[in-house]
Amino acid sequence: MGDEEVELEEIDNATDGTAEAEGGDSEVEAIEVPEVGTAQDLEAVYDIPVQVSAVLGKSTMEVNELLRLGRGAVVELDRKVGEAIDIYVNNRLVARGEVVVLEDKLGITMTEIFKSDHH
Repeated sequence: MGDEEVELEEIDNATDGTAEAEGGDSEVEAIEVPEVGTAQDLEAVYDIPVQVSAVLGKSTMEVNELLRLGRGAVVELDRKVGEAIDIYVNNRLVARGEVVVLEDKLGITMTEIFKSDHH
């Protein structure tokens, strides 16, 4: 596609769901766009549980190394101190963030939210 603009004729609801591009015989199928809903429309999914995971880093080791680990053992991760952590929802990467302390618990501040799963 270059810098050409193609204007589409208004789609008549009485047609078969296609419209012709102005100045040509090519047909473009009409796509029905759902209406934007309100928060009340989402109430049906509010109670569906999802699994949220915050991954500080990863490490690879052989089984014999894993079996030798004991209390106080340190496992080196593939991330540096201060580097963003990955946040997964149902095993899908959705964001990156930073670890924060909330009273006596750990929390996460999201610093980057992904709109697609290409990360």
